[in-house]
Amino acid sequence: MIDVLLGLQFGDEGKGKIVDVLAPNYKVIARFQGGPNAGHTLEFDAQKYVLHQIPSGIFRQGTSNIIGNGVVIDPVILKREIENLVQKGFELGGTLCISKRAAIITPTHRLLDAAYEQAKGDKKIGSTLKGIGPTYQDKIGRHGLRIGDILSEKFTEKYEHLKQQHLAVLAHYHVEADLDEMEQSFFDAVNFLKAFKIDDTEYLVNEQIKAGGKVLAEGAQGSLLDVDFGTYPFVTSSSTMAAGACIGLGVAPRNIGEVFGIAKAYTTRVGSGPFPTELFDELGELLRKEGNEFGATTGRPRRCGWIDIPALRYAIMINGVSQLFLMKVDVLNIFDEIKICKAYRLEDGSTTEKFPFDLVDQKAEPIYETVPGWKTSLKGIRDFDQLPDALKNYVLYLEQLLELPITIISTGPDRVDTIFR
Repeated sequence: MIDVLLGLQFGDEGKGKIVDVLAPNYKVIARFQGGPNAGHTLEFDAQKYVLHQIPSGIFRQGTSNIIGNGVVIDPVILKREIENLVQKGFELGGTLCISKRAAIITPTHRLLDAAYEQAKGDKKIGSTLKGIGPTYQDKIGRHGLRIGDILSEKFTEKYEHLKQQHLAVLAHYHVEADLDEMEQSFFDAVNFLKAFKIDDTEYLVNEQIKAGGKVLAEGAQGSLLDVDFGTYPFVTSSSTMAAGACIGLGVAPRNIGEVFGIAKAYTTRVGSGPFPTELFDELGELLRKEGNEFGATTGRPRRCGWIDIPALRYAIMINGVSQLFLMKVDVLNIFDEIKICKAYRLEDGSTTEKFPFDLVDQKAEPIYETVPGWKTSLKGIRDFDQLPDALKNYVLYLEQLLELPITIISTGPDRVDTIFR
C-alpha cells in the first residue's frame, strides 16, 4: 500500500518534519506535486535543512526518494539543493530518482510568472515567482518539456522551440529578456542532473507496492490551496489532495492506505487570498514571532490566526483523512486563552459550518469558542499523559470536533520533539 501525507491548511503545516520522522518506516518516499515553491523544513542534530524539490526522507539511510511525475522541476534549484546536501556530507547518488515525466521549469517560465503576476495589478495572487504556474500551463497545453527529454539529442531543439513561444508572449507584456546568464546556469544544471537516476518512476513505485514495500507519498502546499477545492483563484497550480498522489505518482486509488493529514494548532497563510480567522492585532504579531512564521522559500512573513474547524473538516472530508497530526502546539504555550473557530457568520446574517465556495467574494466572520491555555513549556515532554491538562483537553476537544484521532503531536521543530499516541 501507499500512504499519503498532506497539509490540511494553506501550506507550511510541518510536512517536512513529519516525513523525516516517519521515513524509517518506509522503503520509498515520493513527492507527488508542486515544485520549488515548497519549503519543507527539517531540524535534527542541531542543524536546520530546507528542502524544495527533494523528498524529505533523503536524510534516512536505506530509504529511496523519488521526485514523481506530478512535480515541476527547476534544474538550477535542484542542482543547488543537491550540492548543498553533498557539502554537508549527505550522499544522494544512490537514493534519489527523478521521474522522466516530471515537467521542467525553464528560465522563460520564471520570466512569464513575473510578467503574469505584474499584469494582475492589485489582484496579485501572491505567486512565489518560481515559474510554477506557467510550467503547469505548458504541461496542460501539451507543449512543455519533461525531464526525460534531457536525455534526448533533440533537447536543445525542443528547448529553443519552447523559448521562442515564450519570448513572443513576453514581448506582448513588453518584457525584454536577457537570457545568457540564466541559460548558462540552466544547461549546466541539466547536464548535472544527467548523472542521477532518471527513470519511469511509476514502475518503481508500483513494483514496490506489489512486493509489499511501504511507500509514503509526500505532498506540498496545503489542501486549501488546491487548484480545484482551494480558495480559487488564490491557489497553487496543482492538485494538493490525496487524489493527486494517484496522478502525481501513477498509482491506482485502490492502493491508497492511510491518509495522514497535518495541521498546525493555529492557522497561517502566505500571500493573498481569504483567511477568515486571520488576526490583525498584537496577537497575530505574537503568533508570528513565537512561531517564527516566515516562508522557508520566500522569506515572506506569514499571516497568522486561530485554528479554523470548518476549513479543517472540509479538508478532512475531501481527502479522506484517517489520522491527524497536530503541529506547533508549543507556539501556543504563551497564551492565557486560545480561540477555536467553530462556524462562520455570513454577510446575510446566516451561519454555516461549511467552507463556502465564494469565500473570496463573501466575508465570513469567524464564530469563536474560547478555551484555556496551558501557560507552560513543553520542553522535554515525550508522552501525552505528561502534557498539561489544558493542552490534553485542547487535543481531545479537537478530536471531538473533527471526528478524527490525533495520533502525533509536535512540541518543537526538532525531530525528537514528537509525541506519538
